[in-house]
Amino acid sequence: MHDEFLCHVTAYGTCDGRRIGVPLGTYRAPTLALALWWLRDRASWIAERLDPSPEAEHFPPSALVPVAETVPDVPGLLRSWCADPGQQELVADELATGRMVRIATRDETTEYELLAESVDALRMQRTVPALVVPVA
Repeated sequence: MHDEFLCHVTAYGTCDGRRIGVPLGTYRAPTLALALWWLRDRASWIAERLDPSPEAEHFPPSALVPVAETVPDVPGLLRSWCADPGQQELVADELATGRMVRIATRDETTEYELLAESVDALRMQRTVPALVVPVA
């Protein structure tokens, strides 16, 4: 069982023709349960910022407008992932076996990535001898 997990959230977009990543948060979770909680919390955080409630008191009336039906529903997908026990179990199983998990979704301009991996698995990868190829 892997005991500690490194979690990241990043938004990727294009700027000046190059793909740019903007870190939105990192968390070193001491348990699998806390890693899953943090990933769900960050997914909900992104969803709320992309699709806030129009009734929220900090928005002036008519400040928010609906987007076209053709725009991918990133907030809906993130909320759906958070609410799906089967998806949560799948992520937990993958992390528990030492595999890295990547949850990603995108709209027309930005890709949102939630990433988690076992700290133990990262350490084990470092102990594997590097492939050294002599140059003639």
